[in-house]
Amino acid sequence: MENFKLFGNVEQGKIFLESIKNGRFLFSFVISYTETCEIPGITFAGADMDSIKFTPPADAEYLHYGYCKTIDKIPMTPDGKPTPGLLTKTALESASIPHLTINAGSKISPQLPFFDTGMVFGKNISTQDAMTDSQVSHAVDYGRIIGRSMASLTDCLVIGESIPGGTTTALAVLKALGYDARVSSSIPNNPVELKNQIVTSALERIDSDHPYSVVAKVGDPMIPFVAGMLSSASNVSNVMLAGGTQMAAVLAFASKIGFNEENTAIGTTSYITDDDSANFTSLVKEIADIPAISVNPGLENSQYSGLKAFSEGFAKEGVGAGGSIISSMIKTGNDSSKFLEIAEKEYHRLFTSL
Repeated sequence: MENFKLFGNVEQGKIFLESIKNGRFLFSFVISYTETCEIPGITFAGADMDSIKFTPPADAEYLHYGYCKTIDKIPMTPDGKPTPGLLTKTALESASIPHLTINAGSKISPQLPFFDTGMVFGKNISTQDAMTDSQVSHAVDYGRIIGRSMASLTDCLVIGESIPGGTTTALAVLKALGYDARVSSSIPNNPVELKNQIVTSALERIDSDHPYSVVAKVGDPMIPFVAGMLSSASNVSNVMLAGGTQMAAVLAFASKIGFNEENTAIGTTSYITDDDSANFTSLVKEIADIPAISVNPGLENSQYSGLKAFSEGFAKEGVGAGGSIISSMIKTGNDSSKFLEIAEKEYHRLFTSL
């Protein structure tokens, strides 16, 4: 456990880690979309504006096949830095952790077997409501059904997501629910001013403090869906929300609809918990009495600049990377240097075969 740092409810964090030590893990990967990501400068989750909508399905395909079908290369930034899915894939495969994909509003469907919720993608919150109240209700209900089913198959359900632009909608939801949030970004120079500008204009449209209405106005489909999963799954099994800012927004919404705090933790990378431009750990503490578990994957020691970039502020987290690495280390006993060794092999495989 020396690879991990605990924040929030530290005692419960120790109990949580102990309780899943010899258990089974299942990774559920939720892909979604918000048209907010199409605002220039808001995200780096894709090689260019046209390819951003392919990032969630391509992440899912890469986890499943080791390559993508909807695009010809794995998702990467404009200057060639790989998706954090590389870290997730390395973690899941090295520990033989099974995973399933859920489409909860992705603009493009992945070319693989997946759970389809029939949900539609979220609209651009800078100009219009993201969803209707009934779409939010539908998302929560479907999340509850899938969450309960998946939790019954495992001792720890790990939930990750891929939604480009999701930190901006997460910021809007957190602020709308009354939290003084500062959120992380997929780029080192977090476009704070642009995000705040978008969020401020979106918040002006809020005319009700009902949580469903708030998320409908300024959120995205992933938030109510994963909150629904958490609300039912945490009554059956341990649940680890794998992610940073977006999972803080999920937690904030889930605290309005109810979930079992005793069985819940957030797992993320140290690149999120150490991010000075955000206030992730204090935010989680304010929202719920649960532990946040942080892992340093040791990527600053990588021989590859593309991997080292994660430790320098690019991407930081995503595709459930932090929670997957934590789960993998618990199951295998690997430390960060062993994880780095395996991640470098995968990086080498990808970039010598391109």
